Amino acid sequence: MQRFLAPRYQPYFQQNQIDDFDALWSLDLDPVDAPNLERGGHSEVSRVTLEAQDLPPRTFFVKRQTNHLGRSLQRPLGEPTFAREARNVATFHRLNIPALETAYFEERKNVRHWQAILITPELEGYADMIDIHSGWSDTPEPTRGRIIDSCGELLRTLHNRRWRHGSLYAKHVFLRADDAAPHGFDARFIDLEKSRPLLMAGKEKRRDLQIFARRLTQWRSEEWRRLLSVYLEQPMESRKVGRWMRALKLSEA
Repeated sequence: MQRFLAPRYQPYFQQNQIDDFDALWSLDLDPVDAPNLERGGHSEVSRVTLEAQDLPPRTFFVKRQTNHLGRSLQRPLGEPTFAREARNVATFHRLNIPALETAYFEERKNVRHWQAILITPELEGYADMIDIHSGWSDTPEPTRGRIIDSCGELLRTLHNRRWRHGSLYAKHVFLRADDAAPHGFDARFIDLEKSRPLLMAGKEKRRDLQIFARRLTQWRSEEWRRLLSVYLEQPMESRKVGRWMRALKLSEA
């Protein structure tokens, strides 16, 4: 994938003299989590806040990896997993599937190393569904309903565009209150490394929803019915919603 620097974020990198691969690779940043040493390589994520003239400060996630490759039928020899993720982010935006943005991407390869840098802006004002779920019992019913509807619409949009997320844990769905959004919340996906076009549509759609539901243990049966009603565009008590409830093994208590 070719080098990319989003024009809207260019001042943050240029004015801090970190708008090229070497400068970004040399940044001394603490990782936010333990480095990922799978796939025989090294991959880590750091966080940095940058300032630019006449612009508000912005926080970015700086993802750097070496020899951390993923293989596919299209790329049997592999490629940096961040290259795949950057390509998927671009595809999601082209298909109008709400997702995080890419601020910068570049890769370089020599005889010994295949390195990649992917930088994404922090989703300011958003919270992931795990954080939201932690306060579910204290969340007013009308707000719960708007959150559920927003998630249902996001999932429907993804699958109607013939794509699957592939790692749809609740922590990979972010929401922010927004009166202009159809259901009162703007919802977006992150972590698109494993996203793919749908092949076995029914099975893969159910798999996405099963993973999403795994940690949302406080949701009641009627709340899952509400999400599926929006997702399937069917009444809550319809047979189709009931079939999906059973297929996903969601509580009917």
